[in-house]
Order: sequence, then structure tokens, then C-alpha cells
Amino acid sequence: MKSVKFFIIFFFLFFFNNQIHAKVPSLLITEIVNEASTILSSSDPVESKIIKLNDIAERNVDIDGIGMYTLGKYRKLISENEKIKYKKLFKSYFLKSFSSRLVDYSDPKINVVSEKKINNRYTIVTTMLEATSKNPEIKIDWRIYTKNPERPLIRDLIVEGLSLARTQREEFNSIIQNNDGDINALFKSLEEFIIK
Repeated sequence: MKSVKFFIIFFFLFFFNNQIHAKVPSLLITEIVNEASTILSSSDPVESKIIKLNDIAERNVDIDGIGMYTLGKYRKLISENEKIKYKKLFKSYFLKSFSSRLVDYSDPKINVVSEKKINNRYTIVTTMLEATSKNPEIKIDWRIYTKNPERPLIRDLIVEGLSLARTQREEFNSIIQNNDGDINALFKSLEEFIIK
């Protein structure tokens, strides 16, 4: 009987301890949205807002994972040195693209609608960006990588059914294909975007 009691106590301690450390994907999105909203509605200079928004992205987005995905088949065809260069360029490209899109919003209102666990590795969090006088309501699905439940990371945004990661992959692959499979053409395109 004592062993049964011990097992039950151990189970509950283990279960609740894991629940405390695991981060619920929908709460992650709520925290990110609230933090971004506070930054965007502040009177801080644009440069300061960009730095803070980039910090949010670096903490919560799987930038390397997205970068490798967007390379498509070419991730297996390039050298290790080219991968290192690409990861560095992609990170700068991603952060600039991310912050420049968001910084124009003064106070976006995004509400979490639902959370759906696809499998042990992925959860989809559905949100709605509230309509404004200029823009209609927009549905945004956040694809969260949950292999490590203590540190879930965003892997993709699906805006009104359109995957941003997939769109990026098609664009990058088109650049490489149109330049006879030369990865340097993509490097040049990323560098041009980063410095402009």
C-alpha cells in the first residue's frame, strides 16, 4: 500500500512539475503579442522599437530552422561554409524583414482563438488580427515547434491560409534556379536587402 501511495505522489509531483516548466503555445503567443503591442504603442524612437522587436524574434522564433526550410533542396547541395554564411545572412534578412513589417503598426490587436496540437512536435495557434478603419480582420495561424516543451519556438506564420515560410522558400528557390543553381545569387539578393 505504501508503494502505491509513493507512486501516486511521485506521479503527481512529476506531472505538475512538467506542467509548470512546459510553456503552453497559446500563452506564448499571448505573451509575444502583448509585449510587441507595448513596444509598438510606446513613444520610443523607431530604432529603439526595432531593437526590441528583434529581441522578441530572437527569443521566440526558430530562425535557423526557418532558414534551412526556405533553402529547400539546396540545403543538401551547399558546403558547410556556405551554410554558415547563409545562416548569418538569413538571420539579418529575417530580423530586418520582421521588424520593418511590424514597426508600421501602432497598436495591433491580436486575439488568440484556439490551439490545436498536431503531434508531439507541432501545435497550431489560431489568432485573429482585429479589423481597423484601414484593414479588414485577418486570420493568422502560428505554427509552433514544441519538440522541447520548455522552449516552444515559432516556425511559421500562415496568414489567411498562406504560409510565409513556404512563400519565402519558393522565392529563394526561384532566385537560385534562375542563376543556374548558384547559391551566391541568393547571397547577393539577401545582402542587397540587408543594406538598403
